[in-house]
Amino acid sequence: MPPRLLLLSTSTVFGTGYLDHALPEMSDFLEGASRVLFVPYALKDRDAYAAKAREAFASIGRSLDSLHAAPSPRDAVRGAEALFVGGGNTFRLLTELYRLDLLGVIRERVSAGLPYSGASAGSNVAGPTIRTTNDMPIVEPPSLAALGLVPFQINPHYLDPETGSRHMGETREERLLQFHEENETPVAGLREGAMLRVEGGRVLLKGTAGARIFRRGLPPVEEAPGSDLTALLCGPGTGA
Repeated sequence: MPPRLLLLSTSTVFGTGYLDHALPEMSDFLEGASRVLFVPYALKDRDAYAAKAREAFASIGRSLDSLHAAPSPRDAVRGAEALFVGGGNTFRLLTELYRLDLLGVIRERVSAGLPYSGASAGSNVAGPTIRTTNDMPIVEPPSLAALGLVPFQINPHYLDPETGSRHMGETREERLLQFHEENETPVAGLREGAMLRVEGGRVLLKGTAGARIFRRGLPPVEEAPGSDLTALLCGPGTGA
């Protein structure tokens, strides 16, 4: 069964509240699911994080259970109607997924049709690895290999160079081009407000902002909201 995913660049767009920009799309994506299982491991204070997420999902008529409060996290994933993986530090999130032995059961459920949504770090771990995260490695996971729910990498919070900036470090584009000096996997650089909806074997760019698509050996390609990015499912190469 083709996976169903909604991958957000961010949980908060400037000038709005938590998930406000994504809730209409989220509500449509979650049609048929009344309860959401929240994965809060990317932040330290999981109780506060769950409370914030619970309030947001209540506004679209969904109840929320937090995985950190489950007696058996693996059983909670097995019984979930839908999964939302919150943003924060990607290294901390992936480390906890390994510690709790959750990667396999999440893959299994998503391959069977469980709706998976994530924001920022939660989108990062949906790809093959977390090698294109922007986060600092504050902890060390056993591996950089992630869920592999899609065959392309995500770079959330993608930023263009600021005109007139005196910053002399690498731009985000330069860093992703360096990734392709060593790796072949395509990368979707999602600007704030952008999201990818993966459903029915297709990938659609949704939201209010565009994306920049990177493939090894090719110039980056600019994509606007509404673009069909299904070629990303072809993985490395041209996608043709």
